[in-house]
Parts: sequence; structure tokens; C-alpha cells
Amino acid sequence: MSFKDKVIQIVRKIPYGKVTTYGTVAVLAGLPRGGRLVGGILHANSEKLDLPWQRIINRHGYISTKCLEHPKKAQKALLEAEGVEVSDDFIVNLEKYGWP
Repeated sequence: MSFKDKVIQIVRKIPYGKVTTYGTVAVLAGLPRGGRLVGGILHANSEKLDLPWQRIINRHGYISTKCLEHPKKAQKALLEAEGVEVSDDFIVNLEKYGWP
């Protein structure tokens, strides 16, 4: 199975109301330093594969997207709709909402 396929499989397993980091997905997919690749895979495939892209944040708990197609405010709204608390500074408590 390719790294991309593993990433897609892992992202689909993230439970509703939980988040994880780009780096955690990369580690689980077998490429510990592949966090940026995870971001690229999500950017290119989230909509066509209906992936819960909003559940991936950076290692500091920050919504770090700079993408115009997936803006921070949209990610914040999607997470809040799942019951995840997101601060006005776009920070999520990883201890409370983190997976796995």
C-alpha cells in the first residue's frame, strides 16, 4: 500500500469530534517526517474522496492551513459543528480532543 493510500485510510479512521496532527498521520502511515506530504495529500484529495480534512491540525494544536479552498474559518466551523472547542486564535486542546 502506498503512503498516500495509508494516509487516506488513517484520516478516515479519525473519530467524529477528534483531531490529530499532520505528523501523527505521517508516523502512523510509516513516514515519520512526512507531515508536509500529508498536507499535500489532503489538499489534493479531500473533496474528491470526501475526507474529514478538518480533523488534521498542526503539532501545536493550531489550525495552520493557508489554503484559500480550505480556510481557517471553515475548518474552525466544521470542528465546532463536531463539538470540538476552537479558540478565537484557532487553537484546539490536543490533550482533550487529540486522537489516537
